[in-house]
Amino acid sequence: MRTVKMKPSITVVGSVNMDLVFRTPRMPAIGETLHGHEFRQIPGGKGANQAVAAARQGAAVRFIGAVGDDGFGEFSRNCLNAEGIDLHYLSTCKDLATGVAGIMVEDCGNNSIVLAAGANAALSIDHIEAASAAISSAQFLICQLETPLPTVSRAIAIAHAHGVKVILNPAPAFALTDALLQQVDYLIVNETEASQLSDIQVVDQASARLASQVLLQRGAGVVLLTMGEHGTLITETSGDQFIPAIRVDVVDTTAAGDTFVGAFAVGLANGLSLLDASNEAQYTAALTVTKLGAQTSIPQRQQVLDFMAQRKATSGK
Repeated sequence: MRTVKMKPSITVVGSVNMDLVFRTPRMPAIGETLHGHEFRQIPGGKGANQAVAAARQGAAVRFIGAVGDDGFGEFSRNCLNAEGIDLHYLSTCKDLATGVAGIMVEDCGNNSIVLAAGANAALSIDHIEAASAAISSAQFLICQLETPLPTVSRAIAIAHAHGVKVILNPAPAFALTDALLQQVDYLIVNETEASQLSDIQVVDQASARLASQVLLQRGAGVVLLTMGEHGTLITETSGDQFIPAIRVDVVDTTAAGDTFVGAFAVGLANGLSLLDASNEAQYTAALTVTKLGAQTSIPQRQQVLDFMAQRKATSGK
């Protein structure tokens, strides 16, 4: 009898946004009106992006979040549903707008983002309690900070109490207690977030190592510090290792970090080592930056496998 492999079980608590994306030659100065190249409406939100990334890498994903009772909310729900994501705990909030992100993307690929939380700010501890079974029965819980911190903290506490591995991407960065960090198995931060949480300005690998050590001392189990085009530093109590970035032609960096988080979780849930899961996540994120937008740019599993095989063949390794 052929054994059917179960899909990794991942629950995501997080935000849903509609991204209003402006393509521009550069960022406008204060008071300046600048002609852009194009405008698009693309489904996004860090929580939704990470859920989509995990689903496209083969996980069974349950999503806990909130949208408004508006067109953006309906469209976002339909997009997540099309990915096969379990939306039983995606609430629709009456008289609230769905979250919106205004994103300006420079021709070089860099972006700046302004958020209006909308219904994301209404995701409450009561919502988490109602979805506790979806958290306690998962292999991994993924959280970010585009929803209220008390809500995220409660979700993490439930997961930790039931032995569910916790991945926290503290973006945007807020002050976090050591007690919360001690419940986080994998803390995934970029240079800005690491600097804010450690009080050490991250500007290179040396400062990245210092900041990561501080975060370990504060209680995080493993720290992954993503440094964009420079690569990722992985730090645990036994030491650290640096993975160089995958070189690609950058179109838009939106959702690259979210893609890394989702793919990393799936890799670990599939039994990969910390290093191998991180490496696959980097390849997945690298593909993401070659396309415009958030969820529109996140690759499918087969695309990642083909990309990895191509790069391996090219390098001769």
